[in-house]
Amino acid sequence: MATKIFVNLPVSDLEKSKNFFENLGFTFNPQFTDENAACMVISENIFAMLLTETYFKTFTKKEICNAKKATEVLIALDAGSKEEVDQMVKKAASMGGQIYSEPQDHGWMYQHSFADLDGHQWELAFMDENQLP
Repeated sequence: MATKIFVNLPVSDLEKSKNFFENLGFTFNPQFTDENAACMVISENIFAMLLTETYFKTFTKKEICNAKKATEVLIALDAGSKEEVDQMVKKAASMGGQIYSEPQDHGWMYQHSFADLDGHQWELAFMDENQLP
């Protein structure tokens, strides 16, 4: 059974992407970071591998999706509060990310979303399981 997840994402400018995510509070594991790739630590067992497009192409025979034009994946992360969700989305937008949907409050779950510099869509959600219908 798998114990970790590594989401691989192609990026057009690795340094700009690293800076974007560092400013959102993420860190990078230097053991798996070089001029071709950066291992972004999301949590103890969840990582996003930001790969230059050239390097990403070495792992697939398919064309790389232009995430600014088509949805390839929705990356959903939990947050500790509604305020944390809004703060991260606001900060992402202030650094060149795009808000692509309005926040949604379902009572037990609050979510908001942004697209990073390459158009990858990040969904942030605070869930209050005590309020589940």
